[in-house]
Amino acid sequence: MVLVLGGVLPLLLLPVLWVLLPESARYLVTAGKRLDEVTRTLRRIAPEAALQGATYRLPPRPPAGSPVSHLFRPELLRGTLLMWLAFFMSMLIIYLLSSWLPTLLKTTGASLQAAALITMMFQVGGTLGAIALGWLMDRANPHYVLAVAYGLAALFIAAIGSFTATPWLVGTMVFLAGFCVSGGQVGANALSAAFYPTDCRATGVSWANGIGRIGSVIGSMGGGAMLAMGLTLPALFAVVGIPAIVAGLTLAMLGVHRARTQRPVAQAARA
Repeated sequence: MVLVLGGVLPLLLLPVLWVLLPESARYLVTAGKRLDEVTRTLRRIAPEAALQGATYRLPPRPPAGSPVSHLFRPELLRGTLLMWLAFFMSMLIIYLLSSWLPTLLKTTGASLQAAALITMMFQVGGTLGAIALGWLMDRANPHYVLAVAYGLAALFIAAIGSFTATPWLVGTMVFLAGFCVSGGQVGANALSAAFYPTDCRATGVSWANGIGRIGSVIGSMGGGAMLAMGLTLPALFAVVGIPAIVAGLTLAMLGVHRARTQRPVAQAARA
């Protein structure tokens, strides 16, 4: 029933999304259709703008070739590789902890019920983290918001192994780790959508998530490998925190790269 419920609920959301989720204004202008919907969408974004009788300039035609090849254009190549690395590391952590945290907690003598409840805190933290980090990303540089979140996640993950004897403390660390990592992954999805231009946005987001899924497979397998190595829990969770550091540094580098590439464009516009 858990799986049935998990499959049915998203289907029930389809009519809600169909009615309430507007199409991208940029896409509609590019496609040259439903321009009245473009006006309605822009009016919701900027109610004070004078849009009555407005015309919309079509952007340049998308470059020819496969959308996948567009991800490796000179202006996108470095960002694409950094984005892929961040997604890989982020999903590696999420699936490793989701898959192996109950087993690891049971080795400390925790009951199955306690292990399940503590593991649930990871998902609760991720839900709240997605909302809070999204709010912060709207008000500060989103790259650095996520970089800090993943850096803190490394500390919280490493701390899990040191607090296993105190259930409420380990639950708090798991919650905070989920807040930063799982919530950060939702923010990374939005960041990737903002990074790619319209002609390859869906492809860019999809490929980033696809690379991330490779990380999720390796993470699920890596948990078993580390258990087989006989690592202590503090050492094991310290190792799991390393990918979070890599993800944070990668997103910080992406922020620096985008600032450098956008600065000349902004200076030219002011001139």
